[in-house]
Amino acid sequence: MSRHPSIKWAQRSDKVFITVELPDAKNVKQKLEPEGKFSFSATAGADNVPYEVVLDLFDKIDVDESQSSITSRNICYLVKKAEDNWWSRLIKQEGKSPTFLKADWDKWVDEDEQDGEPAGADMDMGDIDFSQLNMGGGLGDFDADEPEEEDESDSEEEIEHEHSESQAATPASPQVEIKA
Repeated sequence: MSRHPSIKWAQRSDKVFITVELPDAKNVKQKLEPEGKFSFSATAGADNVPYEVVLDLFDKIDVDESQSSITSRNICYLVKKAEDNWWSRLIKQEGKSPTFLKADWDKWVDEDEQDGEPAGADMDMGDIDFSQLNMGGGLGDFDADEPEEEDESDSEEEIEHEHSESQAATPASPQVEIKA
C-alpha cells in the first residue's frame, strides 16, 4: 500500500502552486487532466517506499500552460487555471481537507493583495488625529513629576584624558622584525 506525500498549495487568480514535499523522489509519474484531475506517484527513501496521490482539483485547468519542476527536495507544479478566478479551496471535496494537504504560506497571497499592494494601503483614515488617542509612544515626558538628576556620564575631555593615561601606563611591546 502506498503513502500520501505531504502537499502544500497556494494560488493566484490565474494559477495554482502545488508543491509535493518528497526528498529524493525516484520514478516520478505525474499527470494533469483538463477537468482538474491531478495524479502523482513516486518512490522515495532507501527502501523505495511508494507514494501516491490523486486530487480532484476545484475547477478545470489548462494542461498545456502548466509546468512542473523536479528537485532533490520536492516536486513543484505551476498549474494554470482554465478561468481566472479564485478558488475557495484546492480540491472539490467539501469539509475538512486531508491531513497531508496544507497551505503554502511562503507563496500565499490573499485575493486583495494579488496586485502587489498590501491590504489596507489605500485605506482612508479620514481626519483622525492619532496624537490625541493617548496610545503611548509619543514624545511626552513620562517622568514629569520626578526632578531631573545631573548627568553623571563622562565628558569627552575626561574620556580622552583617561585614554591617554592608560596608554602611558602600558609598557611598549618590543618590535620584532621578520625577515623573509
